[in-house]
This record gives sequence, C-alpha cells and structure tokens, in this order.
Amino acid sequence: MRLSDDDYAALEHRLAAHDAFLKARYPGERAGRQPVHTVYVPADRVAGFRDWGRQALTALDEHPPLPFPAALEERVRAKLGTEPIEDLRVDFEDGYGVRGDDQEDAAVRDAAAVLLDGPRPPFVGVRIKSLEEPTRRRALRTLDLWLAHYQHPFVVTLPKVSGPDQVTAMAELCRRLECAYALPEGTLRFEIQIELPAAVLGADGTATVARLITAAEGRCAGLHYGTYDYSAAAGVAAAYQAMDHPAADYAKAVMQAAAAGTGVRLSDGSTNILPVGSGVAVHEAWALHHRLVRRSLERGYYQGWDLHPAQLPTRFAATYAFFADGVDAAVLRLRRYLERQAGGILDEPATARALAGYLLRGLDCGALEPAAVGFPRERLHELA
Repeated sequence: MRLSDDDYAALEHRLAAHDAFLKARYPGERAGRQPVHTVYVPADRVAGFRDWGRQALTALDEHPPLPFPAALEERVRAKLGTEPIEDLRVDFEDGYGVRGDDQEDAAVRDAAAVLLDGPRPPFVGVRIKSLEEPTRRRALRTLDLWLAHYQHPFVVTLPKVSGPDQVTAMAELCRRLECAYALPEGTLRFEIQIELPAAVLGADGTATVARLITAAEGRCAGLHYGTYDYSAAAGVAAAYQAMDHPAADYAKAVMQAAAAGTGVRLSDGSTNILPVGSGVAVHEAWALHHRLVRRSLERGYYQGWDLHPAQLPTRFAATYAFFADGVDAAVLRLRRYLERQAGGILDEPATARALAGYLLRGLDCGALEPAAVGFPRERLHELA
C-alpha cells in the first residue's frame, strides 16, 4: 500500500463540497405517508367534500356490476366509508375561476371555516392562482388570508410555473409569511404544478424542472403533472390529450429523473372522462380510470388527481390490486435478500430499499394488512 494519510486527507478535502451538496440535494425518500390521490374541490363548493364517500358508494350501487374483482369489494367499500379522500385541495385556481376580490376573500374565510368545523382528510392543501402577472396579487392575497384563518398543517399548490424565478419568489413569500405569522422556519411548503413545456425543458436546453427543485430551497414538497394544460401547451389536439400520451410520458419521465433522491414526491395528473351518465358510459369511464391508475403505479407514480366522487372506487381498486398482486413476491425477495439466500433474482441494496418502500406504501393506504407483509413497520422504515 503506497497511499499515505496525507493522500487520504487530500481526497477528502477535494470531495468535501460535493459530499455536502449530495446530502443537501439528495437526502433520499421523505419519511411518512404519501397520499394515493389528491381531490380538487372548488373553494366555493368545498363543503361538499364530506359527501364524496357516500356518492362513490351510491355510484357502485347504481351501476352494477362492480368495476373491479369481487374479492376487493369489502376493502374498497370500507375505504369509501371511512377515508374516501386522502388529500384534499381547496382550489382557488381553474376550478374556482376569476371572481371579484370581495367574493374570493369570502370564499377563503368560508372554506377555512368548513375545514375547521369537523373531520378533515389526513392531508389538506390550497391551490392559489399562479404567480403570472395578471393573477399574482390575487394569489398572494388569498394565501395571506388563508393563513389568517387556517394555521393547521397544509401545503400550497403553485400552478402554471414557467421558470425558476417564480419558485424563488414563492420561497421568499413563504419566508415572509412565516415571519409575519410567527411560524417556525420551514413550516410552509409548496407543490409545483408542471403544466407548461417550459417547466420541463428550458430555452437553453436544460431540464428546467431540476432547476425548479433547486430554486425552492428545500420547500418543494412535490411535483404535480397537469395533464390538460401541459398537453394543450404542447400542441396536442383536444381529442388526444391524456395521461398516457407520449408527450405526457416524456414530461413525467423528466420529472421523475429530476426528483429522484430529493425527497420531492411525484403526482400524476387526471382524466377528465368522468363516470357519469348511462351505465355504459360509467363503466367505460371506470375501465379507463382503472387502467390509467394502474399504469401510473407501474411507472412509479404513486399519486394522482381525482375530479369526481365516482372516480374513487377505481382509484382504490386499482391501487389495492397493484399492491395485492405484488406483495408475496416482494416479501419473498426482501426476505431472501436479508437472509442472503440464493434465488432467481439477484437484488441490489437499492432494490431492497424499493421493496421495503413498496410494502410501506401498501400498508399506508390500507391495501395490505400487517400480517401479509410479515415485517414490522419499523424494520421496513429502516430498510427504506
């Protein structure tokens, strides 16, 4: 061995800055539960969110047969009866529209009161208008007023982001609001909606979405894909705008690469083909939604948007089936990895982390029972 302690020290010194960068920029998966969906409800109709579970069950009763295997019926119905919405977003943007200041101010106060009065979903947030010039002042006013009336944990959704400057401004706004409301630093976090091609690929040829995460200075909680705004901006004809269009797949692949290892979570978009109308129309919409949810899960997008109560049965059915189909193989592979057993698949440590994360997600959303997983939750957290 010819290297001296000085050689080791020189290399440590040379890489110290990069080591610090990696720890700050790529801390790994964020601990805690990720919701399987986000439900957007216009701010002036938010009181209706507590009826979504009943409406979803009614849709199942009124349009037999079940749009999923009968073996899942008990679990899906139980979910719809106890926790039909995992993540609620009070929408002051496209779903709400442009109103006068007095009207939107009143909607902010009323929506906050609704959430404070009674049970709420596990996750809550508010989507403000964009920071583009025409709506910027209204966006700030809404968020300020929201904080004045609602200081329980919530996330802010920032729509139509076109570049890092808007994200930097949002991070600064969060700091100012934390100071104004005497909140601990880092309390306010926001999701970035990817609804414009410029948010994926910049004019200089760089991946803008990676720069957006950096510009958020640790406050970016998630990247949410906006199916229809993005598709329209990319020039896709209305009849072909969909979650599985090649333009959508490209955007989401870039988002996925940019967010990997950062702790920033991903959410797919929505389908606007709703399960309403005749029985045939409802079942066609259910089949489409079920397929798209399963497709997203298989591609590593564990969250999506739901726009209508009747989409909830297929959201949970597709999600539960995804975990039920893979649990036995995942448990076996993880056990063989931990026991260093030979098998048909040679798994790496990174895959073991993914297997543990997969099982944790199944437990968190209610798709899997602890007995089926066979590992204590604490052990899975250690591995993931």
